[in-house]
Amino acid sequence: MDEPVDELDLIRWAESLSGIGRTGLAFSENLYERERYEEVLHVAAEIRAAARRLADLHEDGSLPAVVREWMDSVEHGPVGYVTPKVAVGAVVGNDAGQILLLQRSDSGIWLYPTGWADVGYSPSEVAVKEVHEETGVEVRVERLIGVFDGLRLGFTRMPLYSLVFLCRAVGGELRGHPLETLDVGWFDPDSLPHPVAGIDHWGDHAFAAIRGEDVDVLYDLPRDRVWRGEAGES
Repeated sequence: MDEPVDELDLIRWAESLSGIGRTGLAFSENLYERERYEEVLHVAAEIRAAARRLADLHEDGSLPAVVREWMDSVEHGPVGYVTPKVAVGAVVGNDAGQILLLQRSDSGIWLYPTGWADVGYSPSEVAVKEVHEETGVEVRVERLIGVFDGLRLGFTRMPLYSLVFLCRAVGGELRGHPLETLDVGWFDPDSLPHPVAGIDHWGDHAFAAIRGEDVDVLYDLPRDRVWRGEAGES
């Protein structure tokens, strides 16, 4: 028997729909598409209202803490610190020890599959989704192998943290996304395309992980002078 729906389910669904609607409105200039995204936001608002009504059924008449916090964020905007955006990447290996790379249509730069973290998905679920959408390859997530500050490394011009997962190809058919990629392919470490973004930083680590070596999570070391120096400088 299926589990009954509760407030947390409604919150999760509302946030997912709201994220889709807001993202669509941000990127679409087509009037018809904007009307559809606005309708998605209306549906999300109805689900939010249902969450409030369901929460009001509690015997003491109070809202659960998680619902109260969420409602406050909807009514007054996001609370707390402004934080970097989050992207999720996937280093995908195959049985031949090759890495899956794609050429981005927006810049012509080669990189492993990566995309923004979507509301309603866990980071590893985003990795699976992005790989399949961008390359047609189906993968199994094995573990986290990297956490990078994209702005510090020059990968991006906006504050961005990137979570990178090691994945293993398990199926699918290699095909690039018609809008997001110019090309996709499998590459050996000695025959990489050019240019590959940040390859000097993460390349050796990625191929070691693909070979099955026991590598730690690669991350940016703390700097002695955060705003001026590199790691270890005094």
